[in-house]
Amino acid sequence: MPLIPAPAGVLEVDALWQQDNPCDPNTDTVALLCHPNPLFEGTMNNKVVTTMYRFARDNGMHVVRFNFRGVGQSTGEHDYAEGEVVDAMTVLQWIAGQSDARKLWLGGFSFGGYVTARTAEQVLVSPHVWGLSDFEIANVALISPSIEKNDSEHIALPIEKTFEIYGDADEVISPDNMQAFAERLGIEVSVVEGAGHFFHGRLTELKKLLEQHSFGSDS
Repeated sequence: MPLIPAPAGVLEVDALWQQDNPCDPNTDTVALLCHPNPLFEGTMNNKVVTTMYRFARDNGMHVVRFNFRGVGQSTGEHDYAEGEVVDAMTVLQWIAGQSDARKLWLGGFSFGGYVTARTAEQVLVSPHVWGLSDFEIANVALISPSIEKNDSEHIALPIEKTFEIYGDADEVISPDNMQAFAERLGIEVSVVEGAGHFFHGRLTELKKLLEQHSFGSDS
């Protein structure tokens, strides 16, 4: 897997570039995926991240996942979301030089869900700072986002393009708090009954929900 230059040294990136297909509207879209907290063994190979990867791949998108600083071959140390947002923006800058696709499907799980929200905010509010003014957000998928230990009170998101999915049996993050977060922002939300934080045995259902929220159907 390639290593790309980054503020903390290098980042390990796993990228899938689809063959351009003018008949497939999704080949102008890149999915960027963020993984859960590395302090609890989170990596880009996490099964929820892999489910998002398969969703994007199977629907014709280019897909990029990466390891945050200090994970796998990525250098640096965990920075409690601040540096990880910089990591995500750095990967987006790299993507800009690798592909002509300019629509972004941003997805993250748990800690990665929070980083994804902050990354979307940067793309929405300060794209010129990062040289990403020609990018457009297609969707922002927040899967069981870690909104309790991070500042989630003031996040600017493209409300109509953002959705949250969580399980009502989540044992890590309070379902009530995730519901309140979604209601406060006014974003769409789907609750998977009986599912815990890691969606054990429910990943197929999660993939279908990603399709429904992204495309408005059971595609």
